[in-house]
Amino acid sequence: MPSIKQVQITFDCAEPERVARFWCEVLGYVVPPPPEGFATWDEYDRTLPAERQGAGFVCMDPTGVGPRMYFQRVPEGKVVKNRVHLDVRVGTGLVGEERVAALEAECARLIPLGATRVRLLTADEYNESCLWMEDIENNEFCLD
Repeated sequence: MPSIKQVQITFDCAEPERVARFWCEVLGYVVPPPPEGFATWDEYDRTLPAERQGAGFVCMDPTGVGPRMYFQRVPEGKVVKNRVHLDVRVGTGLVGEERVAALEAECARLIPLGATRVRLLTADEYNESCLWMEDIENNEFCLD
């Protein structure tokens, strides 16, 4: 029987710390403490070669249950739709108007953080409603 592996979700982005802090707010994640011997992440970052400064940032679930998220700087911008995206589960167990209200409330909380509402995908015979959004660097995600 294979062992269960932990996963990390990695985002390519232009501004790793900015995107990581956005996702901390969305998910209730935290920035881990800086490496031993450093008071802050900025202090640690200044010890890196210039080309590596600001090149990556991490956020994590404070309970240790959810996956660690890593944000890495890449030179190219986003060009096409994501092949993988996050579903932020805010409407679990809700249906109909109650579900849509929960999705809309979370959308209203995320827009001031820099998220963009794309559109509400309404329920059909197979799926409940979800709200398609984009983060601060236009990576797609859904409120589900």
